[in-house]
Amino acid sequence: MLGRMLLGAMTVMALTAGTAIPALADPVTIRVVSKDLLTTNPDDVKLVKKYEEALKAKGTDIHIQIVDLPSSGYADKLSAMLLSGDIPDLIYFQGGDAKMAEQGVLEDWNNWLPKTTYLKDALFPHNVERLKNYPYLLYVYPPRIPQPVIRTDWLAKSGVAAPQTVDDYVKLFTAIKDGDFDGNGKADTYGVTTADNTQELDSIFNQAFGVTGTWMKNDAGEWIAARSSKQEKDKIAFYASLKEKGLYDPEYITTKWDVKEDKFYSGRAGVVFGSSAEVIDIYGGKMRQAHPDQNPTLTLLAPPKGPAGQGLIALDVSKEARGLAIATTSEHKEEVVKLLDFIASPEGQAIERLGFEGEQYTKDGNTIKTTDKIATWYARFLVAANWQPPVQWMSDAAQGSLKTIAANFKPDNAFVWPADYATDIDATENVYRAWVYKFISGEAKMDQWDQFVSEWNSAGGEHMTEYARTVLNGK
Repeated sequence: MLGRMLLGAMTVMALTAGTAIPALADPVTIRVVSKDLLTTNPDDVKLVKKYEEALKAKGTDIHIQIVDLPSSGYADKLSAMLLSGDIPDLIYFQGGDAKMAEQGVLEDWNNWLPKTTYLKDALFPHNVERLKNYPYLLYVYPPRIPQPVIRTDWLAKSGVAAPQTVDDYVKLFTAIKDGDFDGNGKADTYGVTTADNTQELDSIFNQAFGVTGTWMKNDAGEWIAARSSKQEKDKIAFYASLKEKGLYDPEYITTKWDVKEDKFYSGRAGVVFGSSAEVIDIYGGKMRQAHPDQNPTLTLLAPPKGPAGQGLIALDVSKEARGLAIATTSEHKEEVVKLLDFIASPEGQAIERLGFEGEQYTKDGNTIKTTDKIATWYARFLVAANWQPPVQWMSDAAQGSLKTIAANFKPDNAFVWPADYATDIDATENVYRAWVYKFISGEAKMDQWDQFVSEWNSAGGEHMTEYARTVLNGK
C-alpha cells in the first residue's frame, strides 16, 4: 500500500512539473550459442536464469538468450548460421573458428582478460600458452585427453590386474571378449570401442609406441610427420591386431559418441574413453542408472608402458581446438565479459560446478552434501583452475584422470598453419583416416605402408613437411 501511495504521489508531481517518469530500462540481451546448451533442457534454462539473477543483484541487468543448434553436426550448422549474418554475442566453437577469425569476426581475448577480476586468474597453464598463439578462443577446462575406464566389477571378473603394459591391455581385452560378463550367453562384447576414429586409442598408445609428437625426426635427423613414421606404423599394426582378434569394435568408424556410450552401458564394449573428468563421472552416473541393481562404479586405467615409452599423448598448445569466442559485431561485449567473469568467481563456480541446492546438493549450515544427481551434472561455460570446491563430489576415477593428466603433461610441437595450407591439411587427414581404417579392417596389409605414405605426401604432406621444417628448425 505504501509503495502504491509513493508511486502515485511521484506521478502527480511529475505531471504537475510537466515531466515524464523515466521508464525502467530493459535488461541487455546477450545471445549465446553453445553445443548442448538448449532451451529444451530445463537445467540449462534454470542455470542461465540463476546467472541473470546473480548479476542483477550486482548491478548488471542482462537477459541470456540461448540460441538453439542441434548437437549433431553442430560445427557445420554453426558455420552456416554465422555466414548467413546471424552472429550471436557469445559463440562456442568446435571447429570452423579459424575462418571467422580470419574475417575479423572474433575478438582478441588478450584485450579483455586484463579487464577481468576472476577470469584472468582462472586459466590453466595450457590456456595461457594457447592464447599466445591463437587469442580468439577461450576454453577454461583441464586438458581434454581421453582416458580409458572399465566397470570395476568387470575388471574383477576378468581376473586380470589393472593393466600396466600394452600386453596387459591385450590380456584384459581378451578376458572381456571371452568372459560373457553381461550374462547374455554370447561372446559379443568387444574389449574396447571408440567413436569415429582411433584418436581415443592414440591418447594412451602413442607414447607406448614412440609417437612422441606431431613431428618427429627420422634416422637422417630430418623432421617428418609422425603419421608417416615407423613408430606410427607399429602402432597401427597393433590396432589391426586388436581388431583381427575380435578385441576392437570393427564398427568404430561409424560409431558416434552416443552409440559408443550405449555400447558401454549395454555391455557390448568393456572399455571406453572419457574425454574429461566430468565425462567420466557422467559415464559412471549413467551406468548406475542403467544397472541400478548392480550399482557399478568405474575404474580408471593407466596409460601403458610399451616398447618405446609410456604416458599420455603430447598436448597440442598451438591453439584451442574448441572454446568460447566474443563476436566483434556484438554491441554488448562488456556484458559478455562480466558474465564470464562472474562464472569464474567463487560464487559463480559454486553454481557452475555444483548445480542447484536441493537437487545436485543439499546444505545444512555450512555443510554441503552432494546427491546422486551430481554424477550427471556438468559445467556449461568454464572450470576455473583456482577454484577450491567446498565438497569433493568427483569419483576416484574422475579425480585420478586429472592427476594422470598433470603427471603426464607433455607439450606437443604442433603449430598453427597459415590459411593457405587448409586444403593440404584436410586432404592429408582424409588420406590418413581412410588408410588407417583399411589397415585395421584388413582391406589393406601393413606391407602397403609405403603406398600410404606416398599417397599422404602427394595429397599435401610433402608441402606441409617442407613448411614444418622451416618452423621447427628455427626452434
